[in-house]
Parts: sequence; structure tokens; C-alpha cells
Amino acid sequence: MPTPKVERVSFKGMLLGNMDEIGQKIAKIPLYDTSMRNGELVVTRVESRNIHKAPFLFHIITFKRDGISVIYSIPQDSSERMRRAAVIKNIASIISLIADKFQIDQAEFLQYIDSVMDQLLGGISETYSSLFNKYDALLAEYRELKRLNLELGAANRNLTIQTAELTTENKSMAEQIKQLQTYSDQALMAMVEDWVEVHNSTIDIDEFAKTYKIAPPRVEGILDKMVSLGYLELKG
Repeated sequence: MPTPKVERVSFKGMLLGNMDEIGQKIAKIPLYDTSMRNGELVVTRVESRNIHKAPFLFHIITFKRDGISVIYSIPQDSSERMRRAAVIKNIASIISLIADKFQIDQAEFLQYIDSVMDQLLGGISETYSSLFNKYDALLAEYRELKRLNLELGAANRNLTIQTAELTTENKSMAEQIKQLQTYSDQALMAMVEDWVEVHNSTIDIDEFAKTYKIAPPRVEGILDKMVSLGYLELKG
């Protein structure tokens, strides 16, 4: 693992309380260690270690009577701008916690924050801007597709209902047609009599059956019945 780069920054300040009180407050923050060294308070946070368990990603804040100094590491394969922003965020959190015990030079500190933010924003390339624009476009397209999907879903449900209704109607109509095509013997004999009268006392069974959509055997059966009852006579 390559050795990380180490940067240092310092800010003027003024001790308002005592170092022990500051140390007690900061010690309550998880992941931070505090120690006194030559009258100065050293606050350390080790974020990660290398394979030899030596600190790799870390930042150390040293509180003095007239200011603070900060040392922090930057991995070689990471963004320096992002790392500086992360460290200054942590420093600001600690400074706000002990504001009644230690006063930092606000003008100097805010100027540094402004510089870090400028570097961070300046590092956003056209690629990122293009990516954000594409994201916005895709988000708008997703919302439109979602709206269309809801509309199509509603339309599909309506079509399903209409299809079911039409299927029911078709079944009903088919049943009615079937009933109409199922003639009683009396009705069928009357139809045969009409046919014979119109066709010179003759009947073509296949043609009659086709015309009235009746099975030929049924026509033959009704003709036999009519002959037996004397309604029709067979001609030699």
C-alpha cells in the first residue's frame, strides 16, 4: 500500500478555559483519542491502518493556547479535494463543540473553508456536469414513463373488462342464434311445405339444409314424418 501524502494547516485561536476541560468534551466523541503533551492537547482520529497496523488514514488536531495545528493524511489514489473537505468538516464539528472553551480565528478559519469549497467545486469536471444533466433527463423520462404506465395499466384494465363483457355478449348471441336455428318439427314441416310449393312440388334436401342451416339427416327425418302423416306424397 503506497504511503499517503501528509498535509498540515494551522489556525490562530485563543484558549478560554483549560485544556483538561476541552479534552473531557472531545473524549466523549466516538473514535477520537485525546492526550496531553507539553501542555498541549493532542486529539487523534485514526480512520484506517495499513497491513502493518500503522495509521494510514488519520487526522491529528493539536490545541495550543494561541491556536490549533492540524496534520492529516491523503491516500495517493484518492481525491485531495474531497479529503480536505472531509477533514475540515470534522474540525468544524469539534470547534463548535468546544466553542465556550476555545475560540478560533473565525475570519481565518472561514477563509480556509471557502478555499476548500472553491477547490472542491472547481474540481467538478464537465463530465460530472454532463452526468448530472443526463440524470435529470433520465429522471424526467422515468416520471413520464411511470405516468404512461399508470395510464396504460388503467386502459388495459378497462379493455379487460370490455373483453369480458363482449365475450359474455357473444356467448349470449350464439345461444340465441342456436335457438333460432333449432326449429320445432311443426315449424320445420311448415318450411318444407312452403319450399315444395315454391319449387314445383320438389325438394333438394342438401339445398334446403344449406339454406336453413339444418343438418340433412334432420331434413330427411322430417320428410319421412310428413309422408307418413300424409302431408306429402312421393312421386315415382
